[in-house]
Amino acid sequence: MTPTKRLHWIAFIFVAVFGYTQMVCAQDYPSRLIKIIVPISTGSTTDVVARIIAEAMRTATGQSVIVENRPGAGGTVGSAMVAKSPPDGYTLLVVSSAHTSNPVLYAKLPYDGINDFKGISMLASMPQILVTAPSKNFKTVADLIERAKAKPGSLTYGSGGVGSAVHMNAEQFRAMAKIEALHVPYRGSPEVVTDLISGAIDFSFIPAGNVLGVIREGRLVALATGTEQRSKLLPDVPTTVEAGVPGSSYSPWIGMFAPVGTPPAVLDKLNRIVVAALRSPETQQKLLSFGAEATPMSADAFDVLVSKEVSSIRELVKVAKIPITQ
Repeated sequence: MTPTKRLHWIAFIFVAVFGYTQMVCAQDYPSRLIKIIVPISTGSTTDVVARIIAEAMRTATGQSVIVENRPGAGGTVGSAMVAKSPPDGYTLLVVSSAHTSNPVLYAKLPYDGINDFKGISMLASMPQILVTAPSKNFKTVADLIERAKAKPGSLTYGSGGVGSAVHMNAEQFRAMAKIEALHVPYRGSPEVVTDLISGAIDFSFIPAGNVLGVIREGRLVALATGTEQRSKLLPDVPTTVEAGVPGSSYSPWIGMFAPVGTPPAVLDKLNRIVVAALRSPETQQKLLSFGAEATPMSADAFDVLVSKEVSSIRELVKVAKIPITQ
């Protein structure tokens, strides 16, 4: 046998063994507890969506699936933990679209936001509502903009941390409305809502699931939705574009990732499990009741979306002159 043929045979054997190993890996998976890390606080929209999916995965696999919250530094603490976990499919990340802004907003991260993860699927999309306390006397988006322009930098808005979906939604709005406002970061949306109600901060874009109740109770006022189209949950509330701020729409999402290096067969099986769960009427209803819409997709399509969104966030950071955390 010539050296060339010998190399071809070695390559063939390697591919065959690798393929067999992957197949066995997928057949055995999952054989033990799966841990889902949520890098923001309990009670946030991301946390609730993660728990809904975890319950569906438990039913589908017969294995324990737990959710563990690791908040801190805009979601980077929990994300770093997953990035450094064994790539075996047993430690997963459920995170908001802050995942695409952190690589842009932080000069130094303890992980590579793109290359250290493989997408499994987007899980849900949800409208974020521009809300304020009744005591602030903002009746419309125009009122808020007028006040902000009359006293530049005097208004404050809260978010679940630098780079969070709430932060990006507010910055998109601020840049397009051409207003100044002070960003006040919190550990998660529930804490932002508390300070909105008390009047400690002036406004914020909050996931619908976190504010529908207090809006209906009259403790917060919904001025607009940040999405391209009106929300079915608040059909009488205009979008920020309809309210006179072109280019201000933002579409936040929640998705699931695994550490890079996770066997492709395991990723494929995870995608099939998660997509099946998201297509379940029961799961869809649970998500909808919390203001989220199921958005199953292929892992490849999700990875492409993430890559494109990082580029668009980079442009937003330049336009809005958002400071980079060193």
